[in-house]
Amino acid sequence: MTIPAPAVSVIIPAYNGAELIAQTLDSLIAQTMRDFEVIVVDDCSTDGTAAVVRAYGDPRLRVVRAPRNAGCVHARNQAFALARGRYIAGLDHDDLCLPERFEKQVAFLDGTPDVVLVGTGSLLYENGVTRPHPRPMGMGSDLIDWMMLTRNPLVWSSTMFRADAARRLDPFERPDRHYVEDFDLYHRLRAFGRIAEIAEPLTLYRIVADSMSHRGEARMLAGATRLLAEQHAKLLGVADTRETAMVVRHVMARHPVPDVAVLRRVFALVERLRAAFVAHHSLSHAACEAVDRDVSTLWWRMCRAAIRSGAIHPRYVSVPDCRTLPQGGGRDMIVSGMIGRMRALRRKRAGALPQAPDLRHAE
Repeated sequence: MTIPAPAVSVIIPAYNGAELIAQTLDSLIAQTMRDFEVIVVDDCSTDGTAAVVRAYGDPRLRVVRAPRNAGCVHARNQAFALARGRYIAGLDHDDLCLPERFEKQVAFLDGTPDVVLVGTGSLLYENGVTRPHPRPMGMGSDLIDWMMLTRNPLVWSSTMFRADAARRLDPFERPDRHYVEDFDLYHRLRAFGRIAEIAEPLTLYRIVADSMSHRGEARMLAGATRLLAEQHAKLLGVADTRETAMVVRHVMARHPVPDVAVLRRVFALVERLRAAFVAHHSLSHAACEAVDRDVSTLWWRMCRAAIRSGAIHPRYVSVPDCRTLPQGGGRDMIVSGMIGRMRALRRKRAGALPQAPDLRHAE
């Protein structure tokens, strides 16, 4: 007897997740839409991860062991190869879903056939406490396209996408894009339809101190530089990897710029990308305004971070004619300047200035 394919296949790579994966699986069992399967690929864990999954005794939950410990990209590819659903839900073994996540995403994809992938709003989750995620929620498709030129706007564990589109990719996730494999996947799936987001927070992104994103930041930034340099070249006709690396470091990773010269170079590239993006897309007035608000927000964040770090004095920062300060930005600039001067004075007394890794020549 053939078992009917489910509406959703949840793919979960897991490594030494015995302590947390039960909470993740509990959040799936609690879904209001029950037509799904879960494929956990145990990446050769040394703890009882597989045993925790098997203990549920739920026929919708399947755990398979990877042939070798090869990382989350290979584990996801193995899980995807086993998936039978018409939609694929991304989920890491430590993140959580709110009860209506699948119901609302399936309804959205069923009702918008031109959308290939839909994410949801997310909350940060740490030690049992939730707080707002710093990324915006409720982004339109045009704004997502714009943001993908400078950083990853989506949370992997909130995404759901069409399996038939993903099966046109070979491979599903590219192993050589480890650390930015999800961001790379979004760019590749974009060829088959729009990317959208449900504004409502339907996922909880768990903060874990020793997570891969913390331990692999240098590799992640290098991988993002490579990926975005390709996208910048497509849009601009040519890309300077050194400038792209600056955007990755100071926009995507939010590291403070070290001086005014770098601030101007980063923002100049952002403005060139914005001009080319608007020229190549038929944007509504509202979409243009959303892009411009985002560019203004980026400019403000870079200035504020640099001033607070003590790298730049407020008097050297002038507001571009086309940009605006957020409400209360003037007061914040003054406070940031005071904080920055104190930090600069402490570093001067200590006789040491912070040295940032040089990612300008990232491969």
